[in-house]
Amino acid sequence: MTTPRDLLIVTMDRASGPPAGQGDLSLALAGAELVDLLAAGAVALDGDRIVPGGGAPPADRLLAEAAAALVREAPYEPVADWLWRRGRDLSGAYRAALEADGLLVREQRRGMSFRAGPLVPADSLARRRAADRWASEDPVLVLLAEAVGIPGHPHADAPDVPDVADDSVATVLAAVNDAVVELGAVRQRRAIEEAAFDNIWRGNGG
Repeated sequence: MTTPRDLLIVTMDRASGPPAGQGDLSLALAGAELVDLLAAGAVALDGDRIVPGGGAPPADRLLAEAAAALVREAPYEPVADWLWRRGRDLSGAYRAALEADGLLVREQRRGMSFRAGPLVPADSLARRRAADRWASEDPVLVLLAEAVGIPGHPHADAPDVPDVADDSVATVLAAVNDAVVELGAVRQRRAIEEAAFDNIWRGNGG
């Protein structure tokens, strides 16, 4: 399993309200990919820019796609740009991949409804591993989940902010949080503009 796959399973298992926004989750998944590529030596950071490394290609198909999508010429790509570019529709790609692998299944509905239920994590080794990583308060997983609105720290005595020792990983996680905040601001601005337009329309007797 990979950090993006663990993140998707955790967000689906732990969401107590509406599911995480697909844009927010896509940005976090792109960040999770970058964390795994850093760990594998496939990339390094020079300041906030992603420099391709010499590590072996990832075995995971989507991580391999991420590695293949890296900008390989100077001045290279800032982390923030990567998140927006790679994150486009990424949550849908991961849902499809996990469903194809049997790790997400359609929830069985009771009664006579013929509608397909929502996708939920299957009872699998992958789900148990993701749950174990979450229960161990893995700081990367906790901070990525918190960025998309999933409360972290399963234990009440957990510290307020998980400690991330690696500066490059910390840079990626900070960029994810900034991108999610920026996306939220864009949504809010659009909602205000749409509400203003509706008011003008109604005021004109439309």
